[in-house]
Amino acid sequence: MGIIDTNRQRRLGGRGVRPGIVIPAVLALCSSLLAACGSGEADGATKVTVGVADTIFDAPLRVADAKGYFRAAGLKVEFVDLPSSLDAAALESNSVQFLNSSPTTFINAVNRKIPQLAVSMDGAGAPLGLIVSTKFAAAHHLTGSTPPAQVAAALRGSTGGASSTTTQGQAGIFLREYGVSPGTVRYVSLPSPAADKAALTRNQIDWFVTSEPTPLAVQHDGDGVVVAGPDTVPAWSVPRTGYGQIVAVRKDYATENAALVRRFVRAVQQGSAYIRGHESDVVDIVKSTFSTMADPVLLASLRQVDWPETGAMSVDGWNTSMDFIEKTNAVPRGAKLPPTSWTNEYLPS
Repeated sequence: MGIIDTNRQRRLGGRGVRPGIVIPAVLALCSSLLAACGSGEADGATKVTVGVADTIFDAPLRVADAKGYFRAAGLKVEFVDLPSSLDAAALESNSVQFLNSSPTTFINAVNRKIPQLAVSMDGAGAPLGLIVSTKFAAAHHLTGSTPPAQVAAALRGSTGGASSTTTQGQAGIFLREYGVSPGTVRYVSLPSPAADKAALTRNQIDWFVTSEPTPLAVQHDGDGVVVAGPDTVPAWSVPRTGYGQIVAVRKDYATENAALVRRFVRAVQQGSAYIRGHESDVVDIVKSTFSTMADPVLLASLRQVDWPETGAMSVDGWNTSMDFIEKTNAVPRGAKLPPTSWTNEYLPS
């Protein structure tokens, strides 16, 4: 099976900087986006701001906005693009009221004693892609249908790009899955997936791992070959990776605005449900974020995430997520997730 599979693949579902450094950056961001910071009344709707990272995992929120689910819930939503290093400070300063957050970022915040609360899970899995340069693929006879064990063996002695501790750790999980020591690979630290792409195109690195749609977009442009993904690598599959994205709020905000949080979560859940049955329409919606990417790339990326019927979380689901995240070395050793850090209380009844 090739990496881009246009058949629906349903699966079993179940970022650290000191706040004192990042809060000024958050405030500077808000000064340039006054309309998006804080909350108030606009056209009869309560305005809330939401921190997003402009990834495929933002799809349920983009859909909820585009299809009017937030408006029907009495909410006017403004999105603010935040790097993970600013998430916690933005939430604590009330610059944003909600975060569409990765579990890794959330767990790191909780272990820094920041009182965040996960109120919904809006995407499961790790939509990862391992892409090699066209030059490396030709030299090692790699294609999208090459068995992952053969791909892993070919990476011995190669140079990979790493735009974060997390992506390097995710690559390490893949290598160890097939008996290849991560120590046999040389990594070049790069600031972003876009920098990974540029380095791959210039043959400065042989490969990199990051979340879709970047790898598939690089392949579509003819600059590389995606040789591994969650459909071919069990260690990256939904049952082994757990939650991919959660909605987080401050604990005191949830307590003081319980009805509003419930309305927000309901709208996001409606967005997830819509994705499951209207993929082509959703591609048109997410193109507002990924305007330069081809429709087949976005469609394939959407299909690599399990969009949940409900946002319910469980102990087993969080245990699976913690196990995967710990293997990436992206959270402190011994990191814990207290049961008081997540709740299903705000889900639609």
